[in-house]
Amino acid sequence: MGIYQGNDLKKPTGGRKRRHRKVKRKYWMGRYPTMTRLGSRERRELVRVRGGNYKVRLREAVYANVVDPFTKKCVKTRILGVVEVPANPHYTRSNIIVKGALIETELGIARVTSRPGQDGVVNAVLVQRKQAAAG
Repeated sequence: MGIYQGNDLKKPTGGRKRRHRKVKRKYWMGRYPTMTRLGSRERRELVRVRGGNYKVRLREAVYANVVDPFTKKCVKTRILGVVEVPANPHYTRSNIIVKGALIETELGIARVTSRPGQDGVVNAVLVQRKQAAAG
């Protein structure tokens, strides 16, 4: 079952909005969110979208492309955990990665800049470096 994304259900004033078509159209249909999780292996899915194009949906993520703004270098590193998700606090507990989420990587804490459910990859910018082990 699809998700309806038409705009004839609500009106900003609170008044009733009448339909201008008798039937719903296929191009009004949406999909459920991907909910990219932190997993044990990378899992991608190709989905055909409107216009014959394809979206790569990332179902499970293991690695992230992390950019270090100080050294200006990009490194592919393993994701260790999800620290915080400002969009939804419940996502933190269930390890769901979305844009804006803070993830813990091998380099340190990074903020996700891509949309994994739409792009098929996790890109992030390093926010806080991991402290080197003293000894």
